[in-house]
Amino acid sequence: MTIVEGVEARGTQHCETTALGVLLRHEGLDLSEPMLFGLGSGLSFVYWDAKGMDFPFIGGRVKPFELTRNLAARLGLTLRVEETTSPRKAWENVSARIDAGAPVGLQLDCYHLDYFRSKVHFGGHVVAMYGYDEHQAYLVDTEQQGGAVRTSRTALAMARAERGPMTARNRSFSVALPPHPLSWQEQVVPAIKACAGAFLTAPIANLGHRGIEKTARQAPKWPARAQEPKRDLPQAALLMEKGGTGGALFRALYRDFLGECTGLVDDDALRTGHRLYGEAATLWTEVAAPIAKAGEEDDAACLDRAAALLLDLARVEGEAMRTLLEVRARH
Repeated sequence: MTIVEGVEARGTQHCETTALGVLLRHEGLDLSEPMLFGLGSGLSFVYWDAKGMDFPFIGGRVKPFELTRNLAARLGLTLRVEETTSPRKAWENVSARIDAGAPVGLQLDCYHLDYFRSKVHFGGHVVAMYGYDEHQAYLVDTEQQGGAVRTSRTALAMARAERGPMTARNRSFSVALPPHPLSWQEQVVPAIKACAGAFLTAPIANLGHRGIEKTARQAPKWPARAQEPKRDLPQAALLMEKGGTGGALFRALYRDFLGECTGLVDDDALRTGHRLYGEAATLWTEVAAPIAKAGEEDDAACLDRAAALLLDLARVEGEAMRTLLEVRARH
């Protein structure tokens, strides 16, 4: 058995920030999960529907691994990414890192992981691996999935090699701090403004606050769109509230990030943005309930309520991001 010492699971909520937290703490940088999410400009929104999909995808964050790349660029980290189509090389890439005494990040499809409670294909899942033995791999995942967990090496290989939407070719990655790290405190305002700018100027109407408006228009049509409304609508609501794809999880993370920033930067626009994202987090939780009820009770009228809340959310988040564009770095 080979185990990296000192790795801990901290009850985090989002897979990518969970893995980044493990890797960065090993390097000596200990930041909260909301701070990692915010410095990586992780908040976004996407509504995506395409042929072959059982149900539209509703995403509340930037695409998988973009947060990691953003954070590395923002803090001047050395980000090493390895990908391969060879199962042998894929294992060597991670085992060599662990043998050297450091954890490694993996992007994979969570469907194959032994411990995963919901068997849904999602190729953008991220974990930190900190050990292995002859049969098992030792991982850190989110609190919802068990924190410090194990899966068979066979299952791990299948998860890493899966092909399809949002997958990567056996991607593994590590981060390293530079000899003279940038001050993360000085990067919070640039991160806030970059996130707000991207949200407000998204190139297509499926993204940002316009994407939330589009979701509001499409929601009443979901019973006809879903293959199995009694299954698909409650599942969509669950992912919104617990998985974060709709927004409650990620809006709460961003609210808490902005709250931490108010202790670093004295700015009225920042305080207003923090308040508005508190409202948004609450509204997303309110959206999930009627969507679930629409499927469970075959009550399509509930989706009209959800659509009205989504229009409110588009307004609140648009106002919040326009306000956050005005934040100034006054420490």
